[in-house]
Amino acid sequence: MQGSGTTIDQFLTWLEHEGKSSNTISTYHQELRKYEKWLQENHRELVDITHRDVQEYILFLEEKGKSPITTDKILGVIRTFSKFLKKPDITFDIKIKQGTKKDEIESLSKEECEVLLREVRESANERNIAIVYMLLHTGIRVSELCALDIADIDLETKQVSISDTHGADRIIPLSEEVVQSLSDYMEAVQPQEALFVSKTNERLTERSVQYMVKKYHTNAQKLRHTFCQHLIDQGVSLEIVSKLAGHRDINVTKRYAKSRVSETEFEHAIRRTFSKDC
Repeated sequence: MQGSGTTIDQFLTWLEHEGKSSNTISTYHQELRKYEKWLQENHRELVDITHRDVQEYILFLEEKGKSPITTDKILGVIRTFSKFLKKPDITFDIKIKQGTKKDEIESLSKEECEVLLREVRESANERNIAIVYMLLHTGIRVSELCALDIADIDLETKQVSISDTHGADRIIPLSEEVVQSLSDYMEAVQPQEALFVSKTNERLTERSVQYMVKKYHTNAQKLRHTFCQHLIDQGVSLEIVSKLAGHRDINVTKRYAKSRVSETEFEHAIRRTFSKDC
């Protein structure tokens, strides 16, 4: 029987052949080591894991207070490992707590943004780098991104012109990172009319963009939420964020302010406003 250490090393090599980035491989390595330690503490071995071992570990993570999002990501690591072992069935029908509530907004922290951008840059794909920066630093919808023409981008004034499906136009300033990534992409690919094109020089479809972003364990909607949330966290007014995001109803924008206000902040606001001196 092979040792678990050897098996993990072989798994990491397999991930390299599958085209995974060094950052992704490092994450998989760390999570598998944690799982291996838990198994050994329970007198089990990684190479012999069963459906029961996976389910009990998920319950263990939930009892430790891990969020559904984090637990699901860890399950994803184990699921990939089970495919490598040619035992994919051991991760079928694993019960996991329900994720984020519908009224909660899922966005990336600054640290998670750094990890994402580092992983995308490691891909050395100028187009994908530019796309992720655009989605994260402008908050545009995937449909809007795919509809962009070169004429909509002005690298000198550092801004992009967006026309949504309802005929409303808005101008979004471009960060230095977006300008640089777009410059690198346009120089390398030299698109003719559509800004973002496929290898066959055809305008990218929404599905292809979603698929590409998914490879980095996120989605375009979460990047749009992150754009809005980070602006709100920096004290940018709801009106400005609403206009930049192209929200037709400012109540949509208000969700980002609500998602960062704790009950204690409400309490402090009341006490501060209606103290005995008032």
